[in-house]
Amino acid sequence: MDPLTSIARSYFSYRIAAMKRYDDHFEQLQRDTLAFLVQRAAKTVWGREHGYDSIKDYADFAARVPFGDYATHKPYILRMMDGEHDVLWKGRVKYFATSSGTTSDNIKFIPVSYRGLHKCHMQGGHDVTASYLHAHPESEVAKGYSLILTGNFNPKYTTEKAKVGDVSAIMASAIPQFLRSVLHIVPDLEIAQIQDINQKYEAIGDVIKDKRLVSISGTPDWLLVLLNRTLERSGAKSFGELWPHMEFFAHGGMSMMPYRPIYEAQFAPRQITFIENYNASEGFFGVQTDTTDPAMLLMLDYDVFYEFIPMSEYGKPGAHAVPLWEAEPGVDYALLVSTSSGLWRYDIGDVVRFTRKAPYKFVIVGRTHQCINIWGEDLSVQQAEKALSDACAATGATVIEFAVAPLVYADSAAGHHQWLIEFEKRPADMAQFAAVLEKAVRAEDHDYEHFSVDAGGILQPLEIIEARPGLFYEWMDARGKFGGQHKVPRLSSKRNQFEELLALNK
Repeated sequence: MDPLTSIARSYFSYRIAAMKRYDDHFEQLQRDTLAFLVQRAAKTVWGREHGYDSIKDYADFAARVPFGDYATHKPYILRMMDGEHDVLWKGRVKYFATSSGTTSDNIKFIPVSYRGLHKCHMQGGHDVTASYLHAHPESEVAKGYSLILTGNFNPKYTTEKAKVGDVSAIMASAIPQFLRSVLHIVPDLEIAQIQDINQKYEAIGDVIKDKRLVSISGTPDWLLVLLNRTLERSGAKSFGELWPHMEFFAHGGMSMMPYRPIYEAQFAPRQITFIENYNASEGFFGVQTDTTDPAMLLMLDYDVFYEFIPMSEYGKPGAHAVPLWEAEPGVDYALLVSTSSGLWRYDIGDVVRFTRKAPYKFVIVGRTHQCINIWGEDLSVQQAEKALSDACAATGATVIEFAVAPLVYADSAAGHHQWLIEFEKRPADMAQFAAVLEKAVRAEDHDYEHFSVDAGGILQPLEIIEARPGLFYEWMDARGKFGGQHKVPRLSSKRNQFEELLALNK
């Protein structure tokens, strides 16, 4: 056993004990969190407008504060960005995370208070390591380097009063250089803050190609770009050859499903551990503490109060939310959060489903708005990703990126889904792959099957369009969204972005 890693494990042990309290004290932890948030925000502009001084319990809070989204918070956020104090949260907030959402071209600026940064976002990263070391007593991570790939601050929106950028860049700025050196975190701050992405990736590659990397953290798509570029310049044949001591990959922000086979093949024969976390611009909400279980543990002591709207009621008049202690496994919920960064009953657009209680563990099952429902098929992102993963497993193909959009025929109400797919490894028979994918989609989405032409509907079989290498990254780069936490919009009922991709593909 590595003595340095043993020391690190002992240091992190207090967090394992704290997380054990989630089993039996989840209701009290959440009630205490709500009381703290309301008390601290009582003298803010928002708190005065919503009578926080007289809120005594959750029932009062739910009655006083309506469901929120970015539109309801935006006027207050703009005041905060102009330097005003005590608006949504006590004191001045100087950091604002740009939303990594995929369904809109409009940038959202999510406040990140000092307390929210350290108590929520940074604590999440801390607990990923704590959970890994607790589960892997044989680990030697302290003997190597950890790569954390972050985005950038945005000079277009950053002012003297507000620093604006990816939440990962905000988190990176909170780790002093001396601590990076002590913890063996790469790259250093100077490289991490390079604005030109291509120059930044080249500089990071120069650093990591000769390092004993033991862990990597970031979104799987942009990390794949970085690692592939570094591999090409190194002369090595695989990631595993270049970094034979790699232990774990902490990922979040998007599904790992299409990318996991690529990483597993690159690091073979070594089996690295994949750890999913739920770190959004709005906060850090979940950590996969048991890698044999795909569900994440809901983090209950991060200054986040959670509420859940059943998807059966979402968007309907009179819809109601339930607090954590009334949420049940097996139900799909839209997630609302109230945080110490000043978000109040904020709908972040994700749909979650609990797999168990005490402790509460959950999976992300999709987005509240990112789906395709033209003919009644109601295809979600999660269903599309699972179907594509199954089709790849059945045919030996691997995928880098994809997007799906409906095509409605001009002369009728009928149509089909078009799948634009960039393959890392093409299927031997594209027509067979399309048939296998069609079958997999129907298996995942019974509504899709019900409205298909075979069942008497008008939804025709899907179409595969092969994307040329690098198409999606080129499209993101042209839109100023290369790197960081930016994501390709994988499903949309509208075709505007899909048509841009098709035009670029020609």
